[in-house]
Amino acid sequence: MARTLRTVLDGLAFPEGPRWRAGRLWFSDMHAHEVVAMAPDGKRETMFKADGPVSGLGWLPDGRLLVVSMIDRRLIRIEPDGRAVTHADLATVASGHCNDMVTDAHGRSYVGNFGYPFPGGEMKPAKMARVDPDGTVSVAADELVFPNGTVITPDGRTLVVGETFAGRMTAYDVAADGVLSRRRVWAQLPQGAAADGCCLDAEGAIWVASPTTNDVIRLAEGGKVLERITADQGCYACMLGGADRRTLYVLTAASSDPEACAASRTGRIEAMQVDAPGAGLP
Repeated sequence: MARTLRTVLDGLAFPEGPRWRAGRLWFSDMHAHEVVAMAPDGKRETMFKADGPVSGLGWLPDGRLLVVSMIDRRLIRIEPDGRAVTHADLATVASGHCNDMVTDAHGRSYVGNFGYPFPGGEMKPAKMARVDPDGTVSVAADELVFPNGTVITPDGRTLVVGETFAGRMTAYDVAADGVLSRRRVWAQLPQGAAADGCCLDAEGAIWVASPTTNDVIRLAEGGKVLERITADQGCYACMLGGADRRTLYVLTAASSDPEACAASRTGRIEAMQVDAPGAGLP
């Protein structure tokens, strides 16, 4: 029997960066400039209101929230009293708007960026930033074509990042000090698909959202397509959550244009049950 998506929450501008934490799905409503936490029944709570578009989310080991502030190229830290402070200035590494990221178990964050003025600019490769727990910024990797959704395996030893406009998932070994090495192609996506947000499951497969093909694709290392689920609008991110981590949440929208998103609010959180539970980070 074919799996189908059901709508859990609608009326969003542009949902991105989903994370499962403490029984709720956290995500950025990018073009509404806010971070939202949603219960499994669809009840939502605004957790942080920003001054501009926000994307990737993560947490330090002490529980403080990290939020990517896209246009001013900052990683924001939310203090226990609710204050938003600059955790890191990413402008020395990012050559375009900052975007998604993954934060590891030690509090190191790997942050991607567009690499060039998007949309409309000449496509250029980007560098991925590494932000250490103290806010120190360095270059983690370079020559990435629009680095986007990123996962880290349960053992902490492999990082896989989606290169959106190259249609591929690229893997690195992660050293104990956070240094990335041994770059390789983990999987090439099917023709026409673009790698956006993604999540890892306990069988070692990665679910990848593809906005250009309106679907989420479950890939094995090497590129074998294990499953594809189609939506009626663009799929921009996904995350495995729920009590048993077998609910695949898919974040969809009819457009990614900021003005259109804010005006039409076609963004939705959709969901379906899958067999293999979530694993690794985020």
